[in-house]
Amino acid sequence: MLEQKDINKIKKSAEEFFDKMTIEVFSIEASLSLTKNGFKDTQNVTEENRDVVDLDIKLNEPQILIGQQGQTLFEIQRLLRTILNKKLSRSQSDRGSSTESGQNIFYLNLDINDYKKKKIEYLRDLAKELADQVSFTKREKALLPMSAYERRIVHAELSQRTDVITESQGDSFDRHIVIKPR
Repeated sequence: MLEQKDINKIKKSAEEFFDKMTIEVFSIEASLSLTKNGFKDTQNVTEENRDVVDLDIKLNEPQILIGQQGQTLFEIQRLLRTILNKKLSRSQSDRGSSTESGQNIFYLNLDINDYKKKKIEYLRDLAKELADQVSFTKREKALLPMSAYERRIVHAELSQRTDVITESQGDSFDRHIVIKPR
């Protein structure tokens, strides 16, 4: 379990990371939450849960770090997560804490100018709207291809509905969701 001093160290290291990239960041907020299998889970805290560090960054020109459809943002998140986990595992081993080498201590959720939050809201609204159409017309709807992360949001949003089902179809970059009536 991460402590507040670990969160402070992560924030400072993230500031150094963006400074070395010569990206002018106005603010970096770091906070801690729990996840189970990559999803935030505030109800069930178990051994399988892992810490999630949410890094919310604000800057003037976010598009260069977000990229087309958020691809650059996800790549920066992956790179930064690797760097931060290595730094933190080294400092924890110096303190005598045991961590397996190569194992992530925490997940990182990087968001720039609320891009991910807005994208999640958009995907949830789209999923509900299309599910309502499918339920009313009894005709399936196919969404445009999207990343696994985005498909997971849509599946999760519609998983409790009894009038429609979702399934992923296609391969690789053509993988998309089809919403079908039950």
